[in-house]
Amino acid sequence: MPQTGYRYLEPTALARVKNLSVVARGVVEGFISGLHASPYKGFSVEFAEHREYTSSDDPRHLDYRMLARTDRLYVKQYEEETNMRVQILLDSSGSMDYGHAGKLTKFQYGCYLTAVLAYLMTRQQDAVGLTTFDREIRLDMPPRSSPRHFHEMMERLEAVRPGGETGIAETLHRLANRLKRRGLIVLISDLYDEPEQVTRALHHFRHRRHEVLVFQVLDRAEITFPFDEVIAFHDLENDERIQVDPAYVRRPYTEQFEAFLSSYRRACAEAQIDYVLAETSVPYDFMLTKYLSKRSHVQ
Repeated sequence: MPQTGYRYLEPTALARVKNLSVVARGVVEGFISGLHASPYKGFSVEFAEHREYTSSDDPRHLDYRMLARTDRLYVKQYEEETNMRVQILLDSSGSMDYGHAGKLTKFQYGCYLTAVLAYLMTRQQDAVGLTTFDREIRLDMPPRSSPRHFHEMMERLEAVRPGGETGIAETLHRLANRLKRRGLIVLISDLYDEPEQVTRALHHFRHRRHEVLVFQVLDRAEITFPFDEVIAFHDLENDERIQVDPAYVRRPYTEQFEAFLSSYRRACAEAQIDYVLAETSVPYDFMLTKYLSKRSHVQ
């Protein structure tokens, strides 16, 4: 699989994480062990794509429906289903477009994280799919394990632009109803929605017996509120603006924000959901390395 040429897949980052394949493999196996009465025993095959028939192909694989439609011979190609099916859910709402002092926006950070995770999983022959969403689902690619699928995923990821209002909880419920085959759900979001509603939606995935991993991506300025002078804040989702004097709001803001984070940490722990706070000031490969290493030690 190519390691360069994609906007969100940096060679320098890959050089630091590619040796974690064994660790990542252990993480995947650990998630699988959590899928009680796991269906992942042995291998089966599923349809991947068509290609033109050649004389060396087995005629049993001919697709006669394609012959009737096109008057040409095509065979069905299949790929092995792998030990893990991973669906990455990337929040592309307007709030993810925030980045303080010229740093990566939360959405850019999430895209890099998505690319590295997809690369690691695909390299291990695990099937990876990608869904991007705001209040609606904007991109939806089912899990596949082929390099061709990974290439298409990277191309389509690079074309996504953040925007639109947040609708995390309702979108997760829709996806939980649709994703019936058990696997690993990876949510990458700032989680700017009502924590109680989002928590119920995450429980919906757990009720479906999925394993769930949540990366809450935040800019450090959102956590520490480092502003000193009167400043006008711009809502990236509804375009509203509000002028604020930091001296009056810093303490209540930071207290409320910490309570906001704590509610997610506590709810995820109670539901046996892996939760990771991912600050955009921390290199994403370093953050991921730390998480993978920590999780491999608790398998």
